[in-house]
Parts: sequence; C-alpha cells; structure tokens
Amino acid sequence: MTQISTLRRWTWWSVVGAGVMVAAVTTFDMSTGRYGWGTAGLAAAVVVVSVQHARYLRTAMGGLGRDERRTWEHLATFAVALGALAFAGTQTPVPMAWYLLPAAVIAHVVANRPAGSRWVLVAAGTVAAILAGGVLRSPDMVGSLVLPVVLVCAFVLSDLAQLWFWDAVLQVDRARQTSEALAVAEERLRFAADLHDIQGHHLQAIALKGELTARLIGRDDPAARKHADEIAELARTALRETRAVVQGYRRASLGTEITNAVGVLRAAGIETAVSGDATDVPPPLQPLFGALVREGTTNVLRHSRARRCAVDISVADGQVRVRLSNDGVRSEDGVGMGFDGAGFGFDGAGLAGLRERFATVGGQIEVGSSGADGFELVGLVRS
Repeated sequence: MTQISTLRRWTWWSVVGAGVMVAAVTTFDMSTGRYGWGTAGLAAAVVVVSVQHARYLRTAMGGLGRDERRTWEHLATFAVALGALAFAGTQTPVPMAWYLLPAAVIAHVVANRPAGSRWVLVAAGTVAAILAGGVLRSPDMVGSLVLPVVLVCAFVLSDLAQLWFWDAVLQVDRARQTSEALAVAEERLRFAADLHDIQGHHLQAIALKGELTARLIGRDDPAARKHADEIAELARTALRETRAVVQGYRRASLGTEITNAVGVLRAAGIETAVSGDATDVPPPLQPLFGALVREGTTNVLRHSRARRCAVDISVADGQVRVRLSNDGVRSEDGVGMGFDGAGFGFDGAGLAGLRERFATVGGQIEVGSSGADGFELVGLVRS
C-alpha cells in the first residue's frame, strides 16, 4: 500500500467519522424520549443528511470545488435538516445536537462549490440554522446565538480542513508525475537532437544524390555509378556516426550517469543520495555500470512511488558493486521498480539485457526487496 493510498483512506474515514458522529449524537438525543411521535421523522432526517454527507464528501475527494450544480438537491437536503432542527427546537429550549444536521449539509455543499462562494454559503446557512433553532424565542438570546455559530463553523471548518489537505496532496502528486514525465521527455529530446544533428545532412545528401543517380542511369552510366558509390559511402558514414552517438550515449562514464540520474530524480521530487566514488570503478566497467544506473533510474521514475533513492558504489577485494535502492516498491498499478523482465533500457531488453551484458564479463544482477517497503537493483563484477 502506497503512502498516498494510506493518506486517502485516513482522510476518507476522518470525514465519514464526522457524519457518524452526527448520527450518534442525534440518536442519543432521540433516545431520551422527549420528542414523542416526532422521533420517527427526526430519525428519517438523520438518515437523509448522513447519507448525503458521505456521498458528497466522497465526491469532494476527487478535488475541491467540483460544483456539480445540484442546487435543488442541496436545498431539499438542507430543508430536511432545518425542519428537524425547528421541530427539535419546539421540544427543547436549546436543541444543540440538532444544529449538527444543517452543519453537515453546509459542509458537504461548500466542499463541492467554487472557493469564491463558500463563505457566503457558510454565513447564509449558519443564519438559517440559527433562526430555525428558535434562538429568537430564547430568553438568553446571546448565549443561544454564540454556541450554534461556534458549533456550525467548527464542524464545517473541520471537514474543509481535511479535504483541503487531501486536495493539496493530490496537486503535489500530480506535479510530481508531471515532473517525472518532463524529465524523461527532456532526456529523449536530447538524444533525438543528437541523432538528428548527425543524420540530418547525410540523409538529405543521400536523397539528392539518389534522385540524381536515377536521372543519370541510361544517360551517363559512369557518372551514375560514381554517384551510387558516393551514396554508399554516405550511408556507411551515417551508420558509423549513428553508432558513435548511440555508443557514446551508452558508454558514458559511471560518474556522468550518476550525475544525470541524480538530476533527473531530484527534478521528479525524489531525494537521492550517493555514496562511494565512481572513479574507483575500472574504466572497462564504467559503461556497464553506467547502463545499470540508467536502467534503474528509468524504472524508478516510471514504475515506483519512491520518495528517496540511494546509489552505493563499493570497490573492495577485487569486486565492484553498485547498488540502487528506493523506498517505494509498489506503484498504483501494483508494479514495483519495474524489473519484471520487460524493462525500458535503451537496448530494448531492460533487465534481460543487463543480465546478458553483466554475464559476458562474469558479473551478475540481483534484484529484490529492501526493507519493509523498498526495492534494490545490484550489479556485481569481479575485476
């Protein structure tokens, strides 16, 4: 279970708990028997308000201010709450428990309305509740006025605070996902730009010479053959330079790959720590461990819910060991760090490709859980 799922569950049960509290307090008040034949009507009002409260707060958890414009439904629910409060006010001098019903309605209505109209609705709803509760009939009008206002406002603010916090978490999570996507897109654009710079002019020249060769065939065969030879040479040159770009991308030093990984992960909001010195890794093994870091970073970004990541480099007793670990083993789709045999490495083979490349130098790849909710990718080679 991810942290955001836990927070969502906690927020949901917190706001639902407020509705349960309303039902419990009003039910306890009804159990005194003071309402006689009206108890059944009051109980029905409690059920209606409680159901609507839970329903619309669940809607609000998708984002505050959705404004579904169900005005008549809201007004009808509020009328039921005010009716119950007004009836209770005729049976008891201060029906304090029953102010919770209009407070619950106000809370779920304002949670689904735009920010600009919320406090107007709170004020209007509070005034309506005070009047329905029979404050004007009370000898102690000041005391009867203050307590309902405090109760209604406290209940509404409590629900809104919970939902506002959850809404802020949603926005931060969306921003993190956007940062991850932008970081990956930036890396792809950089590679695409390098490839375009290398291939663009060669391909243009090949196209022009190909057209010229086609026109010369049958008219000036020696010249056509010359241009065909030049086309072949241009193609070989383009192939060599393309391979050089790809190999240069793959064979960047371990230190460069770690620097790039730290930058991309931090841009995605993932705290990253590096221990050990990349220069201790023998030069022939630098591209291999660089590929490990690159593949691990890509999978952390795309498949984990990590908040922290660590890269540990160890060179001792003739063994080179690079370990990537993170604290977010599972994502929303249930996939871990992405090492399921179908990775996203630039060689198109992901983890399988890494295993093969490490095997050619007598090394090995280890993957698995780390701690209570972590994952790690480890590359080992004896130098």
